[in-house]
Amino acid sequence: MRAQQANPQVRVLLLETAKLTLAAPQQPLVLRAGSQRWSLAPLEPVVLQLAAGSLVLERPAGVERLPAVRELWLEPAAQSAGAPLNLQFSPQEGADFQLQQRGYRGRLQVLVGSSSLQAVNHVALEAYLPSVVASEMPASWPQAALRAQAVAARTYALRQRKPAAAFDVSATVSSQVYKGVEAETPSTRQAVSSTRGQVLMFGPSLANAVFHSSAGGSTENSGDLWSQQLPYLVSVPDFDQHSPVHAWQLRLEPEQLQKAFGEIGGAQRIDVLATTGSGRVRQARVTGPAGTLVLTGAQLRSRLGLKSTMVRFEVLAPQLAALPVLPPLMPRAADQSGLSEPAITPDQVPVQLPPPSLLAIGRGFGHGVGMSQWGAHGMANRGQSYEQILHHYYRGTELRPYVSP
Repeated sequence: MRAQQANPQVRVLLLETAKLTLAAPQQPLVLRAGSQRWSLAPLEPVVLQLAAGSLVLERPAGVERLPAVRELWLEPAAQSAGAPLNLQFSPQEGADFQLQQRGYRGRLQVLVGSSSLQAVNHVALEAYLPSVVASEMPASWPQAALRAQAVAARTYALRQRKPAAAFDVSATVSSQVYKGVEAETPSTRQAVSSTRGQVLMFGPSLANAVFHSSAGGSTENSGDLWSQQLPYLVSVPDFDQHSPVHAWQLRLEPEQLQKAFGEIGGAQRIDVLATTGSGRVRQARVTGPAGTLVLTGAQLRSRLGLKSTMVRFEVLAPQLAALPVLPPLMPRAADQSGLSEPAITPDQVPVQLPPPSLLAIGRGFGHGVGMSQWGAHGMANRGQSYEQILHHYYRGTELRPYVSP
């Protein structure tokens, strides 16, 4: 069936930096820039870096400056000669190339900007997913949880494809984590192959299959966090009570609060003004020595590095250091009128209290929308299937084979 064979490419931003180290791990590759070509022997290191506005190519054989190059490809020699790209995935095959000593499948495109190099991996979807599943979820978890993650990751990647952009997704938590061939395991390959081509659909469209680590007891309505309420991303009970981040506490010291809220001189207290239906902070007021701030839950989480916005705050009493023993205070000598100034007793010495610390008391880890990974683990441990997990967290969606448009 055409639907089962659909295996489009995904373009993944691996790295954005001024210097890249490349290598061909198993078979010779070709580094191509327009009509220029350089053959790479296995394990031969190549360094690309920006210097004085142009690209510099460093090899054991020498150094070349390429001032006009704006794009390079690292690919098999047959591909550079115009042969069709092989989209078949074989678990026995190793990495096709190395970047920063980490192996990846597929081809590498390097986009040369004025101040950075963008390394973009062009890889077949089904070859990309085993690493994503293993990078996002422990490979030792039950197959039902891994399969749910595989379907969610496949759906998310396909929905994020943007033909007019330089890449579709990044390799970090800003999209979904992707650590290359070394992250793959037999269990994650099995999870991907056993769900091959399956995606979540809502009506005629791919669902926005977002996910997070742990919801802290209840997931979030998408409309309470983002601008649009999607009918399938609604608050549902979570099954993450066994999660290590189901409940957590974080002590916020004065130095950290000063850095986070510098415009008001730090924070003496944080009051939650409004919450969502699931209990996450919608709006909070931060009171500092020099004024107040009203922030959204997302802004508060970003400034303080909180695990989630399902959080409240307590003020911790400052710890007073032991006061030094003072010598007795004697009255001043009488002046000509015979009057003397009164003595200052020790209990009248002003004490400067240190600023308080705050205690953040929260639940969950992540934005809270869509599938909770720890909740999927909990449901799998109860004997529920990956289909049941997906339909619980993405209400009203259908599991279908993907058909390329």
